[in-house]
Amino acid sequence: MGKVFQALTDLGQLDDTVMLFTSDHGFFLGEWRMYDKRLMHEPSIRTPLLIRYPRLISAGLRIRAMVLTTDLAPTFLDLAGVSIPASMQGQSLTPFFRDSTPYTWRRDWLYEYYEYPGAHNVRKHRGVRTERYKLIHYYESPEEFELYDLTHDPGEIHNLFGDPAHAALAQQLRQRIDELRKATGDNA
Repeated sequence: MGKVFQALTDLGQLDDTVMLFTSDHGFFLGEWRMYDKRLMHEPSIRTPLLIRYPRLISAGLRIRAMVLTTDLAPTFLDLAGVSIPASMQGQSLTPFFRDSTPYTWRRDWLYEYYEYPGAHNVRKHRGVRTERYKLIHYYESPEEFELYDLTHDPGEIHNLFGDPAHAALAQQLRQRIDELRKATGDNA
């Protein structure tokens, strides 16, 4: 990164260049005795995202919204002044850069992993992540569910699925998975 910064500085283009640093996935480093990236738990789905563009983004700006990698292409198109195709699933982040007040943004998103059986031996699953809750559904036999309240259990230790006090929430999240699958054209 230092060499890129220096080259852009030497060319006089540093402040005219959007620089982005991210990763395509998080990674388990021993949590739950795992060493991988394929599960829907927070160590695997959280990724770093740093963007530098001083012409539009104030230094130190933090966005706490749920941002996905599918938001990157629409963001770059928007920054370039190009129309975002309606077929793209992501959303541009530029409204966050221009206005510090909250606006309508995604409240949940769909996760899917389906490469099983395979070398990594991670069962097929899908789920929904909201700002507060996560429901994971291992949908092949034996069917299993995991439900977490991320506000009170950020380490995802206490599976609430099957608890009668959370039955309505579990059903609502199961329905939301189906809705998100339809919205993304997932008919499998």
